Amino acid sequence: MLRLGGIVGHRDDPALATLLRDLAHRDRIEYVVVPALDAARRRLRWTTDRGTDCAISLSREERLTDGAVLLIEPGRAILLRVGQESRWRLRPTTREGALSLGWHAGHLHWRVRVCGADLVVLLDGSELEYRARIAPLLESGAVEVVGLETSTASHDGAAG
Repeated sequence: MLRLGGIVGHRDDPALATLLRDLAHRDRIEYVVVPALDAARRRLRWTTDRGTDCAISLSREERLTDGAVLLIEPGRAILLRVGQESRWRLRPTTREGALSLGWHAGHLHWRVRVCGADLVVLLDGSELEYRARIAPLLESGAVEVVGLETSTASHDGAAG
């Protein structure tokens, strides 16, 4: 197992650009792909796309972001890719629907943020699983689905 003790830099750092470009031309860059939900963690164990088993330990000041360089050597580099994060946007149509939706989101420990009248849920699983938990609210029309958004953003500080 390869132990990685922090972030060396970022793929956009001018000081690393030449070396990373050279390694890319020689096909010597490995990627650790981490779901957005796990990007906020301080200790991870993942396998790169080339099969290297990695244990990653970060200090409190460090944060995993897409493009973080975890290792750079003359013969290889390991970079981080943050996977896609899905957000489900819900809009209550009644006051009772808003209260019920808020209660469910809290009771189910959903990671949410409020955007105007909408509740944006950061999905940790499939939309169908979330939909099943509030099916009566959706079926009654007390809550409507405004949309499903997918982005490659890392953890954005949503509480849950």
